[in-house]
Amino acid sequence: MTGFQNLIQQDRALFIFLNGLGNERWDSIWLLITNQFVWIPLYIFFLILMYKKLGQKKFLYFLLLIILLITFSDQITNFVKHTVERTRPNNNSGLKDFIRIILHPTGFGFYSGHASTSMAVTTFMYLLLKNHFQYALLFFIWPILFAYSRIYVGVHYPSDIVVGLTIGFALGFFFYKTGFYFLKPEIGQ
Repeated sequence: MTGFQNLIQQDRALFIFLNGLGNERWDSIWLLITNQFVWIPLYIFFLILMYKKLGQKKFLYFLLLIILLITFSDQITNFVKHTVERTRPNNNSGLKDFIRIILHPTGFGFYSGHASTSMAVTTFMYLLLKNHFQYALLFFIWPILFAYSRIYVGVHYPSDIVVGLTIGFALGFFFYKTGFYFLKPEIGQ
């Protein structure tokens, strides 16, 4: 067995273990956590914090950057998914007898767009607000819960999550730094 094949086997074994920790009592909670629309109050909270801490002019510039960040994250995720074409665990016939499947998406799974985009937005918001909001580090609870929910419901391997979180962090950092570099004259920083 090659090193890559061994890594794939360990990824599957870890997925089976983590997915197997779930039980029917918790399914409805994790289905809520994995639903991006449930997080709308958090998005509104982020926008309110941005507006209050940055003012209208800066708010509008950074809102535009966040929209571009989300769009870019989504598009790069879809490009990679359709390039790699990794089957999701819930569609893997060799795993179906060993795992709990709660959702049944049919698209490809590598890497997790939920993990990537939520981490990208969180990283951006953290960097933007860390000096204005003392509890900004708590923002990272969201992408971690959101990402783990994808394993719980049976649609992503741990490597899908780790890569998604890593790419999301890099994108959030890049958009924040690039935004400040180009917007510095406009926002007076």
